[in-house]
Amino acid sequence: MKFALYLGCTVPVRAMNYELSARRTAERLGIQFVDVAGFTCCGYPAKPLSQQAALLMTANNLALAEEQGLDICALCSACTSTLVEANKHLQEDAELRAKINEQLVETTGRRYEGTIRVRHYARILYEDIGLERLREAVALALSQGQGTDLSSFGFAAHYGCHFLKPAHIYEGFDDPENPHTLGDLIEVTGARLVHYQEEGECCGGGILAIDQETALAIAKSKLDHIHIVDADGMVLICPFCDIMYEINQRSIERQYDVTYRLPVLYYPQLLGLALGFTPDELGFRLNRVKSRKLLRQLSR
Repeated sequence: MKFALYLGCTVPVRAMNYELSARRTAERLGIQFVDVAGFTCCGYPAKPLSQQAALLMTANNLALAEEQGLDICALCSACTSTLVEANKHLQEDAELRAKINEQLVETTGRRYEGTIRVRHYARILYEDIGLERLREAVALALSQGQGTDLSSFGFAAHYGCHFLKPAHIYEGFDDPENPHTLGDLIEVTGARLVHYQEEGECCGGGILAIDQETALAIAKSKLDHIHIVDADGMVLICPFCDIMYEINQRSIERQYDVTYRLPVLYYPQLLGLALGFTPDELGFRLNRVKSRKLLRQLSR
């Protein structure tokens, strides 16, 4: 099982713990990641300014993966939706494809053919590895005295906007209005899934650059709801969402005179603990809000 790993712009700079834990868990589960030289920005930031420029950037990345004969595995939800949506449009619109290829050949010498798929790492875990195999891997690690028993912990899932939306590009994967896949993935680690109000709400990251006050207020609302149900942490799968809930958590606490101290974990970090990796191997030292309860459990 081999994929071209697409890291995008944010993960290598602000979410190295996400990359570390994804690589560790993938290797344990028999997934081989291939690093492709030449991958650039997915095109997401350029879309509001020029759809044409964004498509050209996306097509270049897709063409690079095609040259390797590999489907793409992406970690960032925004990158995933950008790549998937562009791939769909270019596959279905021959005129648009020809226009983009004319520019692509002229600027890079390569062509986009529309021969590969793009999926998020969490979806690959859910579909290609599957819940049963994940459950068996966690049970094996525990039986060998390696895995972490997470049964005393409860985590709140945050899906974010781009993991499942726009729904028409994701081939019927999960229900965007009532999702369950990330919750299922949390439960296979042995941890409890904690439900809370407004689970489907946005993190606010999409407007952070233009209206910071409103963006932080949106993030605060979800932190309030999770704080009420006393979850041990939030589990998410997007670096943009992590910026809002973890990196900006202290700013929200100061601005609104509240205290959360809510640990925010990337899903591969949680899965990695269940599979027997150490916190250092999973990049926990890079987490801004430390999960002291979890770390105490690991030190026993």
